[in-house]
Amino acid sequence: MNQIEKDVRAYFGIPFNESVLEHYGTKRHSGRYPWGSGDNPYQHSGDFLSRIETLKKKGLSEKDIINAINDTLPKEYQLSPTEFRVARSKAISLRKQSEYEQIKDLKDNKGLGWTEIANQLGMSESSVRSKYAGNIDQKAKRAENIANTLKKEVDKKGMVDISEGANQVLGVTETELSNAAYTLEAEYGYKRYGVGIRQPTNIRQQTNITVLAKPEFDQKYAYQHQDQIDSLGDYHSDDGGDTFTKLQRPSSLDSSRVAIRYGDEGGLDKDGVMEIRRGVPDLDLGKSHYAQVRILVDGDHYLKGMAVYSDDLPDGIDVMFNTNKPSGTPKMKVLKEAKADPDNPFGAAIKANGQSMYIGADGKEHLSPINKLKEEGDWDTMSRNVSSQFLSKQPKKLIENQLKFTVADYQAQYDEIMHYDNPTVKKKLLNDFADTCEGTSMTLKASAFPGQSTKVILPINKIKENEAYCPTYENGTQLALIRYPHAGTFEIPIVTVNNKNLHGKRNLGQIQDAIGINAKVAERLSGADFDGDTVMTIPISDKVPIKSTRPLKALEGFDPKTAYAVPEGNPNHVRIMKKEEKQREMGVISNLITDMTLRGASEDELARAVKHSMVVIDAEKHKLDYKRSEKENGIQELKEKWQIRVDEDGNTKYGGASTLLSRRKQTVRVPERRGSIRVDKDTGEFIYKESGRTFTDPKTGKERIAEDTVSLISETKDARTLSSGTIQENLYADFSNKLKAMANQARKEAANMKGLEYSPSAAKAYAPEVASLKEKYNRMIANKPKERKAMLIANSNIKAKIQEQGLDPKNTEDKKEIKKISSVEMQRARDSVGASGRKSKVTFTDKEWEAVQAGAISDNMLTKFLDSSDSDEIVKRAMPKTTSVMSSAKMSKAKAMLRSGYTYKEIAQACGVPESTVYSALNK
Repeated sequence: MNQIEKDVRAYFGIPFNESVLEHYGTKRHSGRYPWGSGDNPYQHSGDFLSRIETLKKKGLSEKDIINAINDTLPKEYQLSPTEFRVARSKAISLRKQSEYEQIKDLKDNKGLGWTEIANQLGMSESSVRSKYAGNIDQKAKRAENIANTLKKEVDKKGMVDISEGANQVLGVTETELSNAAYTLEAEYGYKRYGVGIRQPTNIRQQTNITVLAKPEFDQKYAYQHQDQIDSLGDYHSDDGGDTFTKLQRPSSLDSSRVAIRYGDEGGLDKDGVMEIRRGVPDLDLGKSHYAQVRILVDGDHYLKGMAVYSDDLPDGIDVMFNTNKPSGTPKMKVLKEAKADPDNPFGAAIKANGQSMYIGADGKEHLSPINKLKEEGDWDTMSRNVSSQFLSKQPKKLIENQLKFTVADYQAQYDEIMHYDNPTVKKKLLNDFADTCEGTSMTLKASAFPGQSTKVILPINKIKENEAYCPTYENGTQLALIRYPHAGTFEIPIVTVNNKNLHGKRNLGQIQDAIGINAKVAERLSGADFDGDTVMTIPISDKVPIKSTRPLKALEGFDPKTAYAVPEGNPNHVRIMKKEEKQREMGVISNLITDMTLRGASEDELARAVKHSMVVIDAEKHKLDYKRSEKENGIQELKEKWQIRVDEDGNTKYGGASTLLSRRKQTVRVPERRGSIRVDKDTGEFIYKESGRTFTDPKTGKERIAEDTVSLISETKDARTLSSGTIQENLYADFSNKLKAMANQARKEAANMKGLEYSPSAAKAYAPEVASLKEKYNRMIANKPKERKAMLIANSNIKAKIQEQGLDPKNTEDKKEIKKISSVEMQRARDSVGASGRKSKVTFTDKEWEAVQAGAISDNMLTKFLDSSDSDEIVKRAMPKTTSVMSSAKMSKAKAMLRSGYTYKEIAQACGVPESTVYSALNK
């Protein structure tokens, strides 16, 4: 047995004749570090440090030295490179301490002179004097102090997060914190492991953290008790920090101030709108003309809908709520019952600064009952991409033009990035671009049409059914209105903008991102109401001929709640849809409608499918006989006629998603993936590392390979293989393939690109700017532990509320509720720990960007800054000054924009060139 293994065994208290070490469970144990033994450590050739020095003299690299030492140790005690470096550092510190103690003893206790001590220890006299004067190595002492401080934190809290940014809490470097953690692992048996925290507002993503825990808390325990993982330092300030306005428990409005306008009294035409008396202090909407709000009433009910001002309310009434319910319905039955959660009785996410204070009659500040989810200006920021659900049902030429324009737009972006002169910035933007391209190749969303926007709908009773009030468009503009989910062209009303409408001007004014329409128009928008529903507005022109067809005759007067109602008591024992079945049934009928539309089904056939979809939507809530609807509307017959596909083995299948646009949402199972994703430098494709993990299937008792679920289209090399062959599908398949190829090309360029060349002289010249950027970055890093702690707190609260309310994460309706809860709880958790979104980004001043361009910041540090910045800002700063030259990519983009109906001015702005340049280039 070699000396190193003897040292390790002695350290762990394992007899020399014992061969099996696995039952100890960890390669570390409480006790001293096993790097040296005996009265005069580190002097014999077999000990750890001397062995390193011997191997180093032979010319071995660090990697070879580690391998040589690990060859002498049992597998479970072998060292990683990081563990090796920490152990070596510890051994050096122990050697220095031992040398100091020997010199001190020989000098102070035995009275030897410097020369005698030097001769006895085999050192030079100057070294002896230096070691004696230097006392114990200060670096080692600092490391010991850090380890002791960290130990106190772990002992107090049990499990702590030591991921990125945690070092700043202790005022130490990342390396010092990591070394201290390894010391606690080795000397006290503490455990260090990774834990994946589900992101509360995006459950498909997780944040991985590193946890340091006391010996009794293993990784399994940490996963099961994530709420017990704490942060270093005390982040639980009562005020949440000076920069935060915490959400407060909503204040309540007295029901005597609320009146109801019932459906038969005119409420039907404004269903979901609450009219608020103008000038009442506690009901002020601030700078907004309208807002989507919640108002708590009598503490146990609430109003939900769009709030607008009114000057025509009865005396004593400050809020008039419009409903479709009939006269005689008790007021409190019209309102929603408040949730059991007193902090969030609405089950909805109140926006930041969505609550406000007002000065009451007593001269004091009070909380307003208004709780805003969205307000004027928020809808204008929503995504303007065009979903395939809508575009695929339009004329083939329109589809082709818009997809070509989208590809040209991406090509122009790529071309622009390739002209940037800073290689690190270019690399960052290429990777971001590749991610966006890859995402669009799967979602199949096209770029927006000219003038396209998202508007929240508001009612105007005295306006024609073919008109709309919308001041952001010119009078006379024809608009196509599209609402999702979108079944077909029969759900698209065409309206003409009339901004002279007196009722619109008086009641709505200069609205920013809303559109005033007649209630009949809302009906055609698949039954939209006015509680916050939105539409996509697209100006129609000869270049953008949006197709709209008349409403389906068979749907006129069809009420699923009447046609398929189950009699009271269910005397015929009709099978009632279960809550967990609704999502699956809706997916089935939605895919059927998509596939029928693409393959040219008749109006009557589409009407049968749409009728059944209307039944399915309400079947669980209103106890409808969806099985009878399925039979009477011949859904199985429609599946067999319109959902035909041939599988990989050549077998014909009927039913189920059968076209590219319905199959793109399907998933496939692949071997479980772990670790970082690499990029193939030759192709730009992703390279995944498979875990190789196996497990015993509890159902069969057989061993299985662990798997992950991924998107089918992401694993498909050629999207045409998912197509059934229709023209629309093939247009989208080519679109997907082009974008995926573009993403691979961008990643390939980035992977093979060298970083920025660092300039010491520039770093000196721009020293203040470099220091400023580092300070911003450190502030951002310091916020990360707070953000991770907020996630842990939020997840714990979300889990408790899901259980308390009996919600099912697999159910579509419950998913929506859970999403609302998650958003609210994450904001509350951020407030409680003082996490700031504003501190999570690094921004650049003009002078700081000069420093970046001059090479004053190293490639590694600049990459960190860019990864912590807003990509939009980087693009604006990296973009060359306006030029009069049109590249080939910009020419392609300009031509595509012109075909799609954009003006020369809009094209010039998009391409970053003068309008005259665009005109000349396109008219040569």
